[in-house]
Amino acid sequence: SPMERTLVIVKPDAVQRGLIGEVTSRLERRGLKLVGLKFMSISQDLAHRHYGIHEGKPFFESLIRYITSAPVMAMVWEGPNAVAAVRQTMGATRPTEAAPGSLRHDFALEVGRNLTHASDTVENGVKEVELWFAPDELVSWARAVDPWVFEQ
Repeated sequence: SPMERTLVIVKPDAVQRGLIGEVTSRLERRGLKLVGLKFMSISQDLAHRHYGIHEGKPFFESLIRYITSAPVMAMVWEGPNAVAAVRQTMGATRPTEAAPGSLRHDFALEVGRNLTHASDTVENGVKEVELWFAPDELVSWARAVDPWVFEQ
């Protein structure tokens, strides 16, 4: 499978609840490779650009308020099928529909407090990584275990 990159945002609720390590460790254990990471407050501008697709919808303003209410951890993860693997690890957007063992099943109850964002398509993964990270903020590196995780 070709390598993919996906954006993961540990949202304000997860940061406040001390779940950054939980999110990160699940993705590391899955075998995905971390290539970018920054702890930050989201500007109004970035929030509007990230969630632009939802502008005009009833929940848009509350979404912007929520995502800018506290710091987030923005990350880029890489691997074959990274987009699908991350979304599966996080679980369905609605926590009560998330599969047992997924992050949202284990730690969340409501869609408005669903802990993380993950790119939903390979194309959006590319776009979101470009929106959130400058090229020099991403690290391409060879991991010693890569041959044991990725088929060559």
